[in-house]
This record gives sequence, C-alpha cells and structure tokens, in this order.
Amino acid sequence: MRDGDYTPIEAYGLVGNLETCALVGPDGSVDWFPFPHVESPSVFAAILDAKRGGRFRVGPTDGTAGRQRYRERTNVLETRFETDGSVLTVTDFMPPAGAVDHPKRVLYRRLDCEGGPVSAELTFDPAFEYGRADATFERTAAGLLAAGPEERTTLEAAFDLELDGDAGRATGTTTLDPGSTEWVLLRCTGAEDADTDPAAALSDTVEYWRDWCHDCPSEGCVFGGPWHDHVVRSGLVLKLLTHAESGAIAAAPTTSLPEDIGGVRNWDYRYNWLRDAGFTVQALSNLGHADAAADYVSWFVDLCSASEPESIQPLYGLHGEAELTERELDHLSGYRDSRPVRVGNGAAGQRQLDIYGELLLAVDELYSHDRGLADDEWALVRGVVDYVTEVWDEPDAGIWEVRDGPKQFVYSKVLSWTALDRGIDIAETHGFDAPVEAWRAARTAVRKSVLEKGYDEDIGAFVQTYGDEETLDATGLLIPVVGFLPFDDERVQGTIDAVESRLLEAEVLVRRYDGDDGLPGDEGAFVLCACWLVDALAMSGRVGEAADRLATLVEYVNSLGLLAEELDPADGSYLGNYPQAFSHIGLVNSALYVGAARGEPLPGPPPMGIRLGEPVGVDGY
Repeated sequence: MRDGDYTPIEAYGLVGNLETCALVGPDGSVDWFPFPHVESPSVFAAILDAKRGGRFRVGPTDGTAGRQRYRERTNVLETRFETDGSVLTVTDFMPPAGAVDHPKRVLYRRLDCEGGPVSAELTFDPAFEYGRADATFERTAAGLLAAGPEERTTLEAAFDLELDGDAGRATGTTTLDPGSTEWVLLRCTGAEDADTDPAAALSDTVEYWRDWCHDCPSEGCVFGGPWHDHVVRSGLVLKLLTHAESGAIAAAPTTSLPEDIGGVRNWDYRYNWLRDAGFTVQALSNLGHADAAADYVSWFVDLCSASEPESIQPLYGLHGEAELTERELDHLSGYRDSRPVRVGNGAAGQRQLDIYGELLLAVDELYSHDRGLADDEWALVRGVVDYVTEVWDEPDAGIWEVRDGPKQFVYSKVLSWTALDRGIDIAETHGFDAPVEAWRAARTAVRKSVLEKGYDEDIGAFVQTYGDEETLDATGLLIPVVGFLPFDDERVQGTIDAVESRLLEAEVLVRRYDGDDGLPGDEGAFVLCACWLVDALAMSGRVGEAADRLATLVEYVNSLGLLAEELDPADGSYLGNYPQAFSHIGLVNSALYVGAARGEPLPGPPPMGIRLGEPVGVDGY
C-alpha cells in the first residue's frame, strides 16, 4: 500500500474532534496529528517525513494492510485486518468537542479480535513541534507519558511496552483472543486524568454523528442518484473540518501535501478562506444545516467588523488569527521528497478583490434561507460594497493567489459586480439604507468593463486577465452561476466549450487554467473546477451531459468517500491537501444543480444560478 515509505494520499482515513484531526493509514498508522488544534504543530507527521515526522501505529505484527470504512453516517473509522483466518479490527475516533460528554482530547483506538488469536503490535513515536523537539518519557501506572516543549501525551495500552529513549519511541506487542477487545488511548494535554468510559464514548460519538448528518431517501431527493452517499459523506467531512468554538471551517486538515510530487507547490491549508463562503453556505444550508451556515457567516462578519474593508484578509486562522506568517520547515523532507514543507500562508497578506463578492454571496444565500443581518452587521456590509465601488478596477492576486504580481483578473471583476449586485438587492428588498444609485452606476461600469476587456472574440470565451488573449481560466464557468450573464448567452456557452476543449482531461477532470503562474512545476486537475463544469452544463439545459460527468467524477472518490484538492489525470491518484473542503463543497453543490435541473424536490430555495439566472430547458434527460 505504501509507495516506499509513504502511503498514497487517497489511502488515508480521517478522524477528529471538531478542534483537530488525525490521518490514519490502512496499516493502522496515525501519520498526521496536529494538537491541540488543526493549525497547531504536529505530534505525528510521518506523512511529511517518514523518518523524522513521528507516527502512532496499531496493527497486526505481520504488517498486513487493512481495509478501511466509516461506520455508516459517522466519522468513526474502522480498519479491518484479515490474516491467517483471523480478523483484527481497529476502530479510531475522537469525541466531538462541545457535543459529547466525554474528554474531547483523547484519541480512542479500539482493537477487536475475531476468528482466531491475533498478534498485534504498537509503535508510539511522538515527534513534537513538527519533529523538531525530542520527547521525554516517563512510565505511568497505565502506560507511558511523552512530553514535548509545550504539549504532552499519555499512552494507555495493555501492551508489553519497551522504551527506546535514544530513538525516542516505544514499541510493544500483545495477543488478542477471539472475542476479546482491547483499548488503546492517547490522552493529550488537558485530558491526562479525565475519567472516561471508552465504550460509552464510542456509542455516544456514533449517536452524535448520526443525529447530525444529512440523510434522505435516495429516491425522490435532489441528492438522489449514484452520488447520494457521497453527498452524505461530504457533509460529514465539512462538519469534521469545522471548529466547534468559532464555526470556522478549515480548507483542509493538512499542510504541504504536494500538488506536484517532488515539486514546490506545497501549501498550508489549515485556515479559513473567505473565498469559500458563498458556496459553503449554499452546501450547508441545502444539507439541512442552516444554523451551521449562519454561524459560519456570523463568524466572518464579526471578524471583518474589526477591520476596515481594505484590511479584510483572504484567510484567517480558525480562531480569527490574522498573523499567518509563512515559513519553511527545512528539517522535514516532505511527502515523497516534495520540498519545502510550509506552515503559515503568505496569501493572507495578498490583495484579493473577489473576496468581497464571496462575502456578499454568503449573506445573500442566508437571506434566501430566512436568515438575515442585524443593523450593525449591515453597516459592515454597506462599507464593503462602498469599498468595492472604489477599487473594482484595480489589479489583485486573484482567487488562485498567484505569486507573480497583481493582474486584472476577470473573475475578480465579476465578483466585484456580484458584491454590488447583491448589495443592491439586499438593501432594496430588506429596507436597508444604502447609496443604491451609486452602486448601480458602479455595477454598470464593471459589467461594461468585463464584457469589453474580459471576453475574447477570437476564442469565443472569457479569458483569465485583461490583455491576455491566451490564458483560459475555469472561473469563467461561474459567470452565469453568480448571475452576471444567463446560462444560454452565447458567450457563456462559448466559455463552456473552450473549457472543455482546453482545460478538460481524462473526460471529466478540469485544470484551473492553462497559463504561466510564475511557479515552477506542474499541478493536477482541480476537483472543484470539474464540479463547476457540471454545474454550468446542468443549468444550461445540458442535464444529461452534466449527470454523466458527475457520475464519472464520483468514481474518483476514494472508498471512504473522501477527496483531495487535485487529481492526477494520468492515474487518478490524489494530489494536494486532503481531504479538501472545497472539493466536497463542489460535489454537494453539483449534486444539487443536477438534481434541481432534473426537477427533483429541493430541500430549500433554489440555489444560485437557478434563482438568479434565466430559465433553462432540459435536453430530455
């Protein structure tokens, strides 16, 4: 299962407690675990350096790889090892913070034996501070305490543990008889002495996830069809990436998983991007989690209220941190020698003008679900829209956060138009005071600029930037979704055709763009862009094509229902950080668009594009 010392990205399962997450490989190894929060330094990071990163493995002594699955409609992970007529099942979970009355900072690992005796082994190799700090060990009555400079963990296990202080690890073995159960607990800082009943913690955690997750019959539901189970899993992923205290959602629980194996496109995604807001609110609301969607927007509004519009950042820490200085960890080799390993993200200091449109999309989406703004919150939104009237024609770094200088990105202009359009609509519909005439004038100016400078007659499509007649960008697929043009406009259809001609690979995968971005190396196909193509086809009346593409796309989803940021078109292997919230948001929303276009019952108001775009015909699907 491993490629040399590394497990394929797509082979990992994910567990977490709504504060942090752990990646568990099919060999039973926890190869990534930041603590106490998902954006904190790691305790185990073998996925970023197989020799120095640290790991925590429980599995059979013969090293057999297991098969993983989630307990139905939960984030409780089971790894089943079959060996010599015997079965060892390792069940991993963490109780959700604020939701289950059990200590949340405990990783529970339950071992169950069936069929015949099983010899199991344990490797406990903590490497605090991203592997920079050696652990000090102390034996306890229940097991072993490992301490780093800031954090500590206590291992409780009925294994015969041998401590190798020089190597900084402990190993042990035990034999399980048929029908027996053993528990291995990793207690982290703050939960060392907390009372817990592991069996009750498991039962309550299972109940929590099943009560939370969206479910509906596969028939007669907008999310019906071959992607129904994937939509349910995507909702569970989004919740797992949500911080219980703030409501912020991490773009991914990992850092520096490469977009290009051996390359430098390795970024830290353990933060919350404002650009995700509108589509996240749409996905959560239509999955039946309007409260979570409202909390998410309220967190952003509160955060942005502390700054002038020009100071609003593209991304923040999950507790609202603005300082996300990017630095490189030179002591780590990176996943399959993909250097550098980065923590922090320099994009926090970029100017991205699209973020204002995405914020207004999120607010507008809330209103469509009968959630609104208080008067003081409107003051922030009004300030944002006013600011857009002043800066929409200036260059920026764009949605893709390019690092080769600011440009006149078409998508940033379209989202500036969106901010103005939604601001006007909200003000007039709900009676808020606003200079709507000035906003209308700016909206008209943005539209005129985009149509004159952003559309290329020769290729019959919207391009990436003003003055660049060669570079195509998949964000052009969103022009009708946000209502800038109707889906049946020939310029929209030309853009769809151009994306299919120039950015499409392996029948359904879509690259972000086809121009130079100032970085060396290549990257995979972006999962979200494939979803955008599905959406555009569905709402253009090409519903059969959209449904077929979505059915093909979900074939790339791994056996656990998880998706990375990107896919390698050559072999379908996963690239980039994992699992990626944007990919799962895209899958949910694509299922929504296809289902809506087929006339399936909607769980709420029509989604963006249907509500704002022109009516579309159906091609007989």
